[in-house]
Amino acid sequence: MDKIFVFDLDFTLWHLSGTWCDCTCPPYKKVNGKIYDSCNAEMNLYPETIAILENLKSEGYKLGVASRTDRPDWARELMRLLKIDDYFDYKEIYPSAKTKHLSRIKEASGYSFSQMIFFDDEYRNIADTQALGVTAVFVKNGISKNLVEKYK
Repeated sequence: MDKIFVFDLDFTLWHLSGTWCDCTCPPYKKVNGKIYDSCNAEMNLYPETIAILENLKSEGYKLGVASRTDRPDWARELMRLLKIDDYFDYKEIYPSAKTKHLSRIKEASGYSFSQMIFFDDEYRNIADTQALGVTAVFVKNGISKNLVEKYK
């Protein structure tokens, strides 16, 4: 495939009861098939997240995560618990600008910035990454199949 799809986590693939992953309360626990933090907030993906990731992978696309967080260990654990970890070929999860995340994905993957489709819920990240030549897509109220399909 000639494109790589890269996703932010907080408020793009998941909403974690209305907060960022570094504001949750580990340890996390599974109760009746759902994931909760120690403050009993439910950790949720947006409804179409799994179907989007499965579809992209089945069509042969490479996938990446670009997440700015002060708690990369928590983000990685939530990815594992929410069963999305294995979909991603590249994972850049640490406190830094999205331009750094995407530059590292570019180096590791061999894809150029012009081949990247990046989804994020923050306008500053959209502007910063568009300046690199990335197709940056603003996500409002979580990722959706209709939004992703436009960029295949």
